[in-house]
Amino acid sequence: MTTKILLIDDEVAFCELCALWLEQAGYHVEFAHDAASGLALFKHSNSHHKDDHKSFDLVIHDLSLPPSFRPEDSLENLKYYNDVPVLVLTAHSDRALALKAIELGAWDFINKPIDPDLLQLIIERALEKNSLLLQIKNLEHNLEQKEERQETSNFGLIGKSSAVQSTRELIQRISNTQVPVLIQGPSGTGKEIIAKAIHNNSDRKSHKIVSVHCGAIPSELLESELFGYKKGAFTGADRDRKGLLASADQGTLFLDEIGEMPIAMQVKLLRVLQDGSYYPVGSRQLETLNARLVCATNRDLSKEVKSGQFREDLYYRIKGLTISTTHLESRKEDIGVLIDHFLMRYNHEHKTDISLDKKACCWFINTPWPGNVRELKNTLESAAAICLTNHLGLQEIALIRGESAIKNLAEKMPNNDSLYYSALDKTPLKKTLEQQVSELEISLITQTMKKHQGNKTHTAQALGITRQGLINKIKRYELA
Repeated sequence: MTTKILLIDDEVAFCELCALWLEQAGYHVEFAHDAASGLALFKHSNSHHKDDHKSFDLVIHDLSLPPSFRPEDSLENLKYYNDVPVLVLTAHSDRALALKAIELGAWDFINKPIDPDLLQLIIERALEKNSLLLQIKNLEHNLEQKEERQETSNFGLIGKSSAVQSTRELIQRISNTQVPVLIQGPSGTGKEIIAKAIHNNSDRKSHKIVSVHCGAIPSELLESELFGYKKGAFTGADRDRKGLLASADQGTLFLDEIGEMPIAMQVKLLRVLQDGSYYPVGSRQLETLNARLVCATNRDLSKEVKSGQFREDLYYRIKGLTISTTHLESRKEDIGVLIDHFLMRYNHEHKTDISLDKKACCWFINTPWPGNVRELKNTLESAAAICLTNHLGLQEIALIRGESAIKNLAEKMPNNDSLYYSALDKTPLKKTLEQQVSELEISLITQTMKKHQGNKTHTAQALGITRQGLINKIKRYELA
């Protein structure tokens, strides 16, 4: 399909001559002689384009246009051309304004009088780069859609172990039922993700899921937070306030860490679950509750019942169906999948291209993770955040976890010398964080300087610092 160009210039003769040049080069040209009509033509074409009405691919825009002939007015219009490249026409004296136009999104500027060959070259480059940018945007959009479909299909549970697959199967089967669900397992194993997956795949998904962390709310405030209160119910209650139970009506109520709920509050919650109704604090008006109940805990509630720390009647009321999550240590086959997932999301969010080297990957897979998936994710993202290159290695891990974390693991693995000492260059242990950072900076500067054959400008760009900052570090570490 023929490329369509919009030319906006107040000189009629110039427009006709320029259109002749461009049409001879195979372009279709339409023109306008003031900013308002040019923008109107652009908006009409690009908002109503059909098979027989193609939108504009490029705009050539003069800066001095009627009625005001003020360049500032033309600059103001640039934002309305969205992703379409704009070439600015300017006289030599308007160079500063042209540079300002580029800051505001223009592709390039051309001085009058115009060389037809130069104009055609600039147009070709602008169209080619814009086409590549659109392709990249489409690929990113497709990738996001693919990730969304994948997360929907796996309910947000990343892993390939039998434990994760069984949990997915349970979520699929129970989501559209009304049976209460109790999720038990260690902290950091995805209990909240499971709760949200149950809600998002249920017939209640159009309503809210309200999460309540029972251990995070002081016991004396928990009742008013859950039930709400009427004005004057207690000191400081200067207005009516709806409680979390009311917010969860018709949706899902997720009680996280329910094992930490005080006994007195357990009695009141049991009454709500039995009757489906409650009184807000200070009110005589009965409120009803219709919500799916999902609870989570990192405690063994059956033991808590035996020790008297949790009410037996409430326990059987909330454990209609139990989903158990397991330590990451017991499903190591999931670690590699989790690393890939978290690193891909980190790169996408931060516009980076970081990957793990083999030894760092080995460390992540063989490290015990008492904090489970949450600890793994935080460690990986922290290491990626301080990574100065595209390769995340043991040096970054040593900085955030300490050298001993690598040494202790290396001693339990075969070829531990190569794992540990290659990361730390056989330096002795018990160094301060400042010493470790200095050694890492020296190593990175030396390697990058060598790669760029001593060129300080290119080295500074590669390291993401200013040239003067690099020179200061070279002096500080006596690397000259």
